[in-house]
Amino acid sequence: MTAKDTNFTFGEESTTWLTYALENFPSFMLFPLGLLMTLMIIYSSVITGIFVLYIGGSFIYICKKIGNLPDDPDSEQWRKPQQIHAFMISTLAKLLHGYEICGMDNIPKGPAVLVVYHGSMPADVFFFVTTFYRRTGRLCHLVVDRFFSLLPGLKTYIATQGCGHLNREECVALLKKGHLVGIAPGGLREQNYGDNNYKLIWRNRQGFAHIAINAKVPVIPVFTQNIREAYRVFGNLGPMRWFYERTRLLVFPVLGPFPVKLRTHVGEPIPYDPNITPAELFEKVKAAVEALRDKHQKIPGSILSALWERFEVHRKEE
Repeated sequence: MTAKDTNFTFGEESTTWLTYALENFPSFMLFPLGLLMTLMIIYSSVITGIFVLYIGGSFIYICKKIGNLPDDPDSEQWRKPQQIHAFMISTLAKLLHGYEICGMDNIPKGPAVLVVYHGSMPADVFFFVTTFYRRTGRLCHLVVDRFFSLLPGLKTYIATQGCGHLNREECVALLKKGHLVGIAPGGLREQNYGDNNYKLIWRNRQGFAHIAINAKVPVIPVFTQNIREAYRVFGNLGPMRWFYERTRLLVFPVLGPFPVKLRTHVGEPIPYDPNITPAELFEKVKAAVEALRDKHQKIPGSILSALWERFEVHRKEE
């Protein structure tokens, strides 16, 4: 093929290499490429979050290989890498959102179930457990969606952070060993369907109540102020809801992060009561989380107001 055949020269009357490439690009590839670029844009927040996970995962993987560390995340050998990781994530949380934990003294020295509101992104829970670990040295085990198990190469990282798609028996076993277990009853459904009115979408998911009663431990309500202003979910449309309800895999597009103020409020413990039923405990905990929301969250939430809170003086309750 010659320059004359392709008109691919650098003369004034010739096309540029870019024009040539576009003119000869297969037209059937334009639609899938355009769709891919669109998905990357509207899922940019989710992609960024996953990217942060992979950075943390790479750090943990290198530490494990260099130090020949065991699989047990509670091993003393993991202490230093976990402290370094917690410092990095808590510093990111402080820079990005001026992150604070209020009421941390409400978490007992022994086991407990922490029940949290699930925002548009679980970044606040990630910030909470790493900041809590940095300050106390205690690992809070999180029940996470099976979505995380589908991400390749993160198995070791998720395990060392105490996360997993845990069933009731596994949660009870952890509690009986003296650990903390964090559960978001709303899960991905609350993430996808919620809005800045912060209505709890728990349906009748009483699993955490059964776990707390079986393990005979208190329940701690937890709510993060402004989490839906930091990350705004959109795309809550009929077809997407239909697909999610049948697959449990779809994460709706999220806008953010917006550098608003985030405060995680830890409520007073709801003690173990041998006479309470799971349904009664469910309602009691739900009311406690709603009380934290009503006390600390402006409803409907406002991004501008949440941004302004970064400049307000707030007395820490830790």
